[in-house]
Amino acid sequence: MFNILLQSHSGSWAILVLLLVISYFAPKQKISLMIQRLFYLIMLGTGIGMLFILGFPLIYVLKGILAIVLIGVMEMIVGRKKRGESTKMLWVACIVLILVIISIGYNWI
Repeated sequence: MFNILLQSHSGSWAILVLLLVISYFAPKQKISLMIQRLFYLIMLGTGIGMLFILGFPLIYVLKGILAIVLIGVMEMIVGRKKRGESTKMLWVACIVLILVIISIGYNWI
């Protein structure tokens, strides 16, 4: 069961990053943003499932909190792009958060 959750979780992260780029460069359309939000739910559900199986280790709880912050940053990037505001600092925060989350997920940290 853990392997199924792990593969779904890591796959949803990869798709989320791709959907973020699509939503950023095509702000007029709405379907990629809706699919992106669906994958947020998939990613959160599989992550919480893995936390239950592992017994809530502190490092993975921290990873989950950072992931929720990353979801907020992704939403702010798309929202600011639609309003025509600057997104440079949000992109920096997004990339740093993604690198930290991936590092925790693959036990590099």
